[in-house]
Order: sequence, then C-alpha cells, then structure tokens
Amino acid sequence: MTTITPATFRPAESVQRIVTASRRVQQPQSSGDLVSLAMGEPDFATPPQVVEAASAALRAGRTHYSPLYGEPALRASLADRIGALAGRPVDAGDVLVTHGGTGGLTAAILAIVNPGDRVVIPDPTYSLYADLISMAGGIAVPVPLQADLHWDLDALDAALLGAKLFVFCNPGNPTGIVHSRDELERLGAALTGTDTIVISDEAYADLTFTGQPFTSALEVASLVERTIYCQTFSKSYAMTGWRVGYLWGPSEVIAAAARVHNTANGSMNTAVQDAALVALETCGDDIARMHDAYSRRRALMADGLEMIPGLDVSSPEGAFYLFPRYDLDIPSVDLVARLRDAGVAVRPGAEFGAAGEHHLRLSYAASDDAIEAGVARLAAAFGALR
Repeated sequence: MTTITPATFRPAESVQRIVTASRRVQQPQSSGDLVSLAMGEPDFATPPQVVEAASAALRAGRTHYSPLYGEPALRASLADRIGALAGRPVDAGDVLVTHGGTGGLTAAILAIVNPGDRVVIPDPTYSLYADLISMAGGIAVPVPLQADLHWDLDALDAALLGAKLFVFCNPGNPTGIVHSRDELERLGAALTGTDTIVISDEAYADLTFTGQPFTSALEVASLVERTIYCQTFSKSYAMTGWRVGYLWGPSEVIAAAARVHNTANGSMNTAVQDAALVALETCGDDIARMHDAYSRRRALMADGLEMIPGLDVSSPEGAFYLFPRYDLDIPSVDLVARLRDAGVAVRPGAEFGAAGEHHLRLSYAASDDAIEAGVARLAAAFGALR
C-alpha cells in the first residue's frame, strides 16, 4: 500500500509557481479585542428584496442546473447595461455569468495567457492578477505607479510593447485611485495597431468620489473592441458571499473563457442568478445609500490618518480603500504583524506588489466605530514605534 506523505507528494507546477510567487495573505475580521480594517468586503447586509428573491426562487423549485453561460434573463439584462456603456447593442451571447469576479478573472486569464506570454500589470495592484498569470505560466511585467498612484503612462507605453495582455482595476485596489477618461484614452492610443488584449476589472465602478462621472473602458472607442469587461455583484450590492459576477468581450475570447469556467466550476447557482437579476432591477436606491455611507466613512478615516505623524495619505478617489505611505524603516509585512499586536488589522502594501512596500491598505468598508477605534490604535502604535 502506497502512502502519500509530505516527502513524496509534490503539487503541480502551476501550484508551486503560485506558492513561490504569491504575496497574498489572509487577514482577519474584527473579533474580540481586534479591530479589522483589512477586509475588502462591504459590512452592509444584502438588500432584503435580493434575499427574498433567492428564497422565492428556492421555494419555486429553482434548484436545478442552470445553462452553462448563465440564465437567459440575467444575461439579457446585463447585455442591456453593457450596451449602454459601449454605446451600441450588445449580444447577450457574449455575456458569461461567473462564480464571482474571481471566477471571471480566472477564466479570462487562463483562457488568454500561454506559457511565456508577457502580461503587464500596474504595481501595486490587486494581487490575484499576478497569481493567475503565474498559474498560466505567463510572465508578469509590473509597472510602478507614479507617486500619486496613477499610471506612469510613459513607462506603461514601453512595457506594453509586445505584451499579450494588460490587466487593471478601476477604481483601484489597493490604491483607491480612479483612472480618468484621459488616462484610458492614452492607453487606447498606445495599443492602437497591436493585438494586446485588455482586462478591465471594474468591481468598484459604483464607488467613486471624484465628483466626475466614472469612465468605463467600454466607453473608450479605442479600447472597447479589445477589452474583456469583468464585473461582480459583490461590492455594489453587498453580495460578496453570493459569488456572482460576469464577463463580456469579443466572442472568441468569451467562448474560450467559458470553456475554462465551465470545466472548473460548471454552471452558476440558479437561485442566486434570480436574485442578481432583482438586484440589477431594484437596488439603485440601495447603492446610493451605501455610497453615501462610504463617503462619510472615507472622510472619517482620511481625517484620522492625516493626524498621524509619518503617514502620507493617498487621495481617496474610489473603491473603499486608503493606501497611505509610512516613513518607518520597517517592512510592511512586519509592521502589519506589530499593528496586529496593537489590536488593529490592516494589509501590507507589499502584498500588492514590490512598489507597494512601505504602504498599508486600510478599508473603510467598516462601521464608524470600527474606523475610529482602528485609527486610534494605529496612531498609538505608530507613536510607540517612532
């Protein structure tokens, strides 16, 4: 009888690449004496009409397999929304409902990237992108941001030469930056005449605070034909645990992504898709209510952090994150461990790329009380460390 032991088992090379390269770390929720400002998750309950829609679907027997691309009614509604952004009719056949935004990103990147392909990403950015590029055998090409955390457009132009793919999120995680129409048009101009594909992860598109309308990559004529649009219900609708997202893009790419998604995940939960359709149709006021709360919390956190010596607070333009730079001579992973001992959990900037070092990511998707307590503990810890 053969026994598998740590000495005899080796994970697949794709897993080993992730283990070697990944900076992703798990951070805790608030509990006991620990205040967590680490979670990238709304603290609001899912709107009640969405919960009731799922319950009604289950009672009605909506408990069987869904079509592999997703429920037709949901895909048709999503196509209408995407078409409004793109300024032209969109075929619902090119919409793929996915297992959250993560499932969509995974399916798209694994469908596009071959071993050795160069994939450009901002640095810092959402750490899942680099892990998926490694899984596919691609070569991640990080491009450091400017001091204001917007793209360094000249450096980006140079890095994109010969790239298979560019992946970015807008608004940005972890930076809280919103990339403007001018930046997106400059990106489109740089890619004109190339075969480079773009994945635009717009999970936080409803959470912007610049006073200007948000510009989707789908609204930029030079980008729309090469863009894979990745979206999720998690952030706007406080539906993180429901795990529903979607992709749209060129038919050939979506078909390949669907093959990956269907192989790994199968079809999406039917009742959840019914609930997602209700969210699309009824939650405008709920989104506005949560946006107002985030706006207040954003100011509460930013004002508190600006009072802490040694912190340079970034401009909080969107999403629900602040990404301050600190002046202590301590690596961010070590600093996060010390802050945990002081009773506050945040995320290390280095988790999001080498250029994120000496930053911390704080989430204001938390209650006012948690923000006030967490910032106070942060201030006390910094005072003790200086």
